[in-house]
Parts: sequence; C-alpha cells; structure tokens
Amino acid sequence: MALPLLQGNSFNRDMGKEKFHKSQHWGFCKNVRMLVSEDKPGIGGELLLGQKINPKHKHSVFPKGMGTDSPSWVAFDKQVLSFDAYLEDEVPDKIQENYRIRCYKIYFYLEDDTIQVNEPALKNSGLPQGIFSRRHRISLPPPDEGQFYTVHHFNINIDIVFHGRTFKIYDCDTFTKNLLKKIGVRLNPPGQCPEDPYLKTRRELDCMEPLRPYESFDTLKQFLECDRKVLRFFCLWDDSGSVFGDHRELILHYFLSDDTIEIQRVLPHNSGRDATSSFLQRRKLPKYGPPGVYQPGQITDRTVLSGDGGLSENRVYGCLLDKYKLGKVDQEFYKESDLSIGTTINVWGRKVLLCDCDEFMKTYCKTKYGIENFTSISCKAPPPPNIERKFPRYTGFGSEEDSLCSCIGLVPTPHQRNFKKFMENDRCLRELLFYSDLSQMARTRVPCFGRQIVNHCATREALYGSFKNKTYSLTFFSFSIGYTGGMFLKRIRVKKPGQEVFKSKLSEYIKAEELYVGAKVNVNGYLFLLVSADVYTLNYMERNSDKLPMSNIELALQKIKQEESKSRELKQVFTAAGCMHTKMVDYNTFSVFPFSLQRNNDESVGKLIDEVITIARRYRVPEDPRPDTNVLIAQAHEQLKKNTSENFERLIATCVYQDREKEKLLPSKDIKRLCRSSRLPLNDDLLGSLLSRFEDSEKQINYESFFCALNWRVNPMPELEAVWCIKERCEDEWLGMPSPIPVKRIYYLNLLKDVFGLEDE
Repeated sequence: MALPLLQGNSFNRDMGKEKFHKSQHWGFCKNVRMLVSEDKPGIGGELLLGQKINPKHKHSVFPKGMGTDSPSWVAFDKQVLSFDAYLEDEVPDKIQENYRIRCYKIYFYLEDDTIQVNEPALKNSGLPQGIFSRRHRISLPPPDEGQFYTVHHFNINIDIVFHGRTFKIYDCDTFTKNLLKKIGVRLNPPGQCPEDPYLKTRRELDCMEPLRPYESFDTLKQFLECDRKVLRFFCLWDDSGSVFGDHRELILHYFLSDDTIEIQRVLPHNSGRDATSSFLQRRKLPKYGPPGVYQPGQITDRTVLSGDGGLSENRVYGCLLDKYKLGKVDQEFYKESDLSIGTTINVWGRKVLLCDCDEFMKTYCKTKYGIENFTSISCKAPPPPNIERKFPRYTGFGSEEDSLCSCIGLVPTPHQRNFKKFMENDRCLRELLFYSDLSQMARTRVPCFGRQIVNHCATREALYGSFKNKTYSLTFFSFSIGYTGGMFLKRIRVKKPGQEVFKSKLSEYIKAEELYVGAKVNVNGYLFLLVSADVYTLNYMERNSDKLPMSNIELALQKIKQEESKSRELKQVFTAAGCMHTKMVDYNTFSVFPFSLQRNNDESVGKLIDEVITIARRYRVPEDPRPDTNVLIAQAHEQLKKNTSENFERLIATCVYQDREKEKLLPSKDIKRLCRSSRLPLNDDLLGSLLSRFEDSEKQINYESFFCALNWRVNPMPELEAVWCIKERCEDEWLGMPSPIPVKRIYYLNLLKDVFGLEDE
C-alpha cells in the first residue's frame, strides 16, 4: 500500500533538490587524459557510499546558511588581511652579532585562503630580500599537515610556523582588526618589534664624529647636470716665429661634466702634416704650464699621515689624513669662466687665441653670465702670395700639351682629357658649308676659282680637355670646275692666326662659338666664308643659344624691335612680295629686310646672316613631306616602260571577276596582292603610296581608275624633271655655286605680330 504524498510521509530524497548534475572525475594533466580526483561527490553533490569530506577541499569555514550565495572569489575579491611579523635569524659565525631581527609582511587572501610573505627591502643590508614565500595555500605544521591555514589561525601576539620558520605576529592593520572582530576572533593586545642590534650599532657609528678629517668629493651632481654639454671654440695658434712655422687652426672642446679640455687640429688639404687630428688629449689644462715632472703618487686628493692601523678591531680608523695639507701641490686649472672670445690661453707653453665659438656656447653664456657681445676674430691665416709659375718655351717635339705636362711633374704623364664632357658631347658633329675667298687664294698663289668646301667641326673634341681643343676636317667638293674633290684638311685643331710658334703659353684655337653662318674663318692662311649649315648644326646652335648668341631668337627679335619706326614699311614690302594674299614670303625676299634695317662692319653683317636664318626657321611654313600624285604616277610609268609591262586589261578583267557586287570597288589589300601575283614591276614603297592615294575612307579602291592611271600607253604622263631646291641669291664675292636655303617660305604676319604687335587689316 503506497503512502499518500503528504508532508513527512514521502521517502523521496530528491524533493527540494536543485542540483542534479554529475561530477566530472576525468581531466587533463600535461595534455594527457587521466583520472584527476577520486574524492569528488556523486550526482547532485551528494557523497558516495563510504566517502568522507576531506578538510583540505573545504575552502571556507563558514556554514552554508550564512552569508550571500555568491562564490568566495566574488564575495571576498580584493580583500586581504595584512599582518606585521618578525623573525629572529641566528648568526653563528660572527662575533659582532649573534642574531638578527628581520621584519616581514604576511598577507592572507580571503577569496582562496592563500598566504604570501614579503620582506621589505632594507637599504645596504647585503641580504637577499623581497618575496619570502609566494602566494599559495600553506599547510599546518605536523601532525596536521593535511590541513591548511584559515583565517581563524591568525591573531596578534602569536607565533605562526611557515615551512619550518617561526614568525612572531605583533600587529596588523585596521581592516584586519575589524574583520577578525566580526567573525568572533578575540584579538590580543598588539606587541612591538625588537630592535636589531646590528642596525643599532650602525646608527651609533653614523652619529659619531670621525677620528680623521673627512672631505667629500661629490662630482656626480655636476656629471648628471652637465653630461653631453660641450663648449666649442675656434682657435688660432701663431707658430710663425719658429722655423718652418705657420698659423694653425684649432678647435677647443670644453666638457662641462668634468672641466676637461680637448683640442683638435684642423688640417687643410695637402698640408703635408701628419694625419693625426688630436692636438691635446682630453684632460684638465693647467693655467701655468708646464708645471714640471712629479713622482707617481705625489699629486693626490688626500695625504695619508699614518698607514698602520695597529691591532685594533677596526683598522680603518687607524689611517689619518693630513688635515693641514702641508705637502699638497697647488695647481690651478682652466675653468669655463676663463674662456671667452679674444682670450689667449696657455696650452703647455703654446699661446692659443680664442677667435670664435659655436651657437651653444653663445646661448650658454647668455643664460649663465649675461654676456651679449660675441664679436668674432678672424682665425684664417692670410693667404700665401700667388707666385706665377713660369714654363719653358715649346720645343717643337710632340704637341704643346705633352711638352707642358713634361714640365709639371718629375714623371711625364699624358694629358688628361675631361671624360665627362667627352661623354656629354660625343658624336656631336657640326657640318658647315664654306666658300673660299678669291682674293685670299690669289695672295697665296692658288688658282683663282671659288671652291665649295664642307667643314666638319667635331664639338666633342671642342668640349673636352682643359685647353678647350677644337678639331676640324675640311672636305673639298668640285662642281665641274676641273678640280678633283676630296679631303682638303684632315680632322685637327686649327690655331688662330698671328700666334708665335715657340712660346711658353698654350696656343689659342678656333672655338665652336666663332663658327656661324656668315663668319669668316682663317684656316692655316686660307680665308673661308661660312655660307650655310645643315639642319643638325642649326638645331644644335639653337639648343645651345647661351653659348652661341647668334642663334638666340630672343636677341634677334630684340634687334628688330629697335626699328619699330619701320614696321609699317616692312609690312607693305612683305604684302607686296607675298603671292595670292597667303601672308607668306619666300626666303630670298625675307633675307633682304634685315640688311635694310642696319648695316655696319663685315663682322656684324656676318652675325646678322645667322640671326636671319634663326628668325626664318622660327616662323617657317611647314612643308608637306608627301609627294604629289602626278609625280608618283610618273615614277610608276617610268618603271613600267623600262620593263614593258602592258597587261592592264587582264588585271582589270581579274578584278571584275573578283568583284561579286559589281560596284567596281575592291579592298586595297586585294589589289596589292593581285599586283604582286602579276609581278607588276613596282617597288613596295611606290605601290603603297599609289594605293593610299586612290583608296577611300573604307579602304576601297576603284580598280578601273587605278589601272587606267597606270596605263602608260593610254594615259601618258610628261617625263620627270630634276626638282631643284630654291636657291638663295649669291653675292658677287662668293663666285661659286649657290647653296640651298634653310627654309622655303615664312609667315611674315606672325613675325610682325610678335615683334611690333601688328594685326591683319
């Protein structure tokens, strides 16, 4: 018969239970699965059969029904009991003391009943101090080593044993006292820590007057305040009075940390002196030196009167110092206050003048001494007199540079060229067109015919070498006048006329700046007139207009601006000379107007020709590089005639067959392939140019019109004539073939607009 479910009539032990979890007996120890504990309770925290509570697993002595339900590590977080204790440490091997009193702090952590013991550090004790016992749970002394210390084991004026060491607790803080009273612990009256006899003896010794005079040398403060602070002076030592002496520059460093001085030498280049820069090592500098030579130990900070301490217990007190310093050597050293600009100091018998200082020294003196005047003295030695070096005359053997290099050094060395200029100006070749002067040729008994000569000026040679060498080569070209063309002058530097052959100085050579269109050049007695230049030369001269002012467009336009009164007249002349109102004139018409503006001597006229070319190149009309279509057809007819190619009807029939749309149009690539397959005697460039002229925007070509144009039988073209470039008019004195002009036509309206501001009317 079952009992009713009434209060007191049920045997179900789970009634009122809230925990039903099963305890875990397995865990990890050093990453190995094992049975970590056998004392854990069963399901719901109930003890198993035959299992007893182990006191060491009970972290709190409070009953379960008292206090809050929060865990101990939350309820007692950051709550620590602090006790003051001391320990009597025996000293068996010392006569002066038998024991020592060592003070400790004991901390008890309420959250987990752990204990930590610390020993406060005592200055200059000579003992290892600090943490005596790290924080952990400490077991009770035997025979209760299975249990641990709890809060109830602590009180005032009791002995407590930690790891075999007996500590005497004599006091605690206020928080500890209040907590112990709350849990029902009756506190004993606080005690007092006994005094350590060794510390008592040390205090007595400190209060005693010394048996000998004591002097303290405290240099640490000066070192800490002035470390890495250095005063720098620029000095001058005048040693010109001695044999082979001169003025020497020095640098003085004064170290504020220990009042020492260091002096460094300033060695100029090629001074011939030893490479050691140290003039004086870092040390204290005496004012009145050299003071003499002293025996070792003669100069000391203290003088010992008696070195025998006897048989006394403290032998250190047997040494006495000289109180009156009778045998002390007095030496006075330089201080920072002795150093200033204009002061002469004694450096071991050498008079050194302080000429200047750095900015840190000036700031330091302003702050400490209030000095504002820092007028410096020149410490530079006067420069030696410049003695002109005289060389012997040129002997005539080898080049002048080789002869000069043999006189410079004992061992003759070849002339060193400037490699940098060589690399910058290598392959820079200027080609100029010369005409020889008839009158000069007549004086030198040369046949009286004007000859056209091309001058190659290699600016590479002109720009390297310390002697500014220029090399030239002249090539002679004959124009049906009975002379054989060829080399007139090989590549060589050309000397200026009127120089002595055997002289001490180097000869002067023609420079690149002296060559321009219109200039007259004397080459080994032959007078040449420069009448033209190639495009590369003109471009080079315009790029280097700073060295060649004749090709400077700004200077050329500035000269024209000075003739502003003739601006209207020039415009009328150009308008009348221009054809079909195109605002353009040819070069022959344009080259006349600068000579009408100004006419001076021959040299200025020659420079004016080069300036005219520069202006004409700036305002030139760009030329169309593509040839005319009629010219291309005429060239094609000429080649077709030579090969008697007349199969144009068959080519048209082939194109009609390929034209599926019957539009008389085929792609240009198909017609080109047809011409190649038919072996039409036209080169690729000419055929491509003709196809590009006949194709439309869609790359289509009317094959009938193309092949009809190539039919030299049906549509003949007039024969080609040699196209001559427009030639400039020649002066009577040239008497030679005319040279091609640099440009064909010039926009004169743009020139007048930039120079005079004239607009088109």
